[in-house]
Amino acid sequence: MTIRGAPKQIVDTLLTWDGMETHPHRFGGTEFRIGRREIGHIDGDVLVDIPFPKKVRDEIVAAGDAKPHHVLPDSGWVSFYLHDEGDIERAIALLKRSYDIASKQKRRV
Repeated sequence: MTIRGAPKQIVDTLLTWDGMETHPHRFGGTEFRIGRREIGHIDGDVLVDIPFPKKVRDEIVAAGDAKPHHVLPDSGWVSFYLHDEGDIERAIALLKRSYDIASKQKRRV
């Protein structure tokens, strides 16, 4: 099942965050970046992929909040599948977590 309009809702929300930009993703879909750092990307109405430090990724997967990345399961990336309307907010929350980590690291530089 796909959630029609999910990408627009997610993009519209993320673009309200300071410094957030969208770009075409190299494998399709929309990539979200703060500066040069990708905080995730959405593939159609079905899938959101999000990078995290490995420790955070392990916590997210252990909590059942996302699955290991569908192509790179041993990386820090997670895959989050959109099955119902509530998943849009859950995806945004995960993207916000990635954004907060990237923002904090950017301020330290």
